[in-house]
Amino acid sequence: MNAAVSLLGRVLPTTVHLRAAIPPTHPSAKLLGTERMGTGTLIDPEGLVLTVNYVVLGARDVRATLLDGREHIAEVLKYDFESGLGLVRIPLRGLPAVALHPSTGLALGQEVFCIASVGEGSARVGTGAISYLGPFDANWEYVLDRAIMTTSMNPGLGGGPLLDALGRMVGVVSLNLNEIGRFSLAIPSDYFLDARDRFLAGGRRGMGARAWLGVFCYAMNARVVIAGVLPGAPGDQAGLRPGDVVLAIDGRAIGDRISMYRSLWSRRPGEAVTLDIARGSQPRRVTLAAGDPVDFFAE
Repeated sequence: MNAAVSLLGRVLPTTVHLRAAIPPTHPSAKLLGTERMGTGTLIDPEGLVLTVNYVVLGARDVRATLLDGREHIAEVLKYDFESGLGLVRIPLRGLPAVALHPSTGLALGQEVFCIASVGEGSARVGTGAISYLGPFDANWEYVLDRAIMTTSMNPGLGGGPLLDALGRMVGVVSLNLNEIGRFSLAIPSDYFLDARDRFLAGGRRGMGARAWLGVFCYAMNARVVIAGVLPGAPGDQAGLRPGDVVLAIDGRAIGDRISMYRSLWSRRPGEAVTLDIARGSQPRRVTLAAGDPVDFFAE
């Protein structure tokens, strides 16, 4: 018990409450709203805070509240469309920081815990075990080659740390899955560790440029069905509609979302992409120039 209390006493102060205000004109505002809150984790004594990209996407800066109640304006450094991570910086030095650790040594059944902000100066802890290590794909043109799923429920706002029994941060809690035995999804810390230099590089806030349609889709009966189209995105401009079934991309048959995304990402932004779709009982062929989420969501 003393060891557990000591561990929590060490990692809890690294938890940060984030509040972001996004201009209503930003393309993400229609999807995610103009007022967002999330959890972040101090990963460096120089004030670096790791979180998820959907909290800070479109924000010039965010209000960061430490667990002791101190509030600061934090600069948004990067939001990555490939990994789903975001990075901000608090203008302070000598802050407590958690150690990042690669997730490659994790095993099924291993005990983990997560921390989440539940408001300014408050946080909760959830405990559980790793229940899945493997690929994950989502409806917004997103794939993790190796995701982490746990039996630990996220007890608050997304973006907080997933930690092992030694208090090392092995992932960033991203989504509540609410599946049996798989309650939460975490992005492995490797996605930041392997790209740390790019996250810290100057220039544009957005990173992770790749061919992009701006569609939301689901898989059903070995088919991929478009569920929604982002207004103004390349798919919308090309006339794609909810209910369209994607049969092939550039002549390559599509039977699941991962193969659809991989086929799309074999192209570069700006290159022509040809989709064979079924709309009702009618086959159609649509050719469009692939977009780039970094450009589309640029401030």
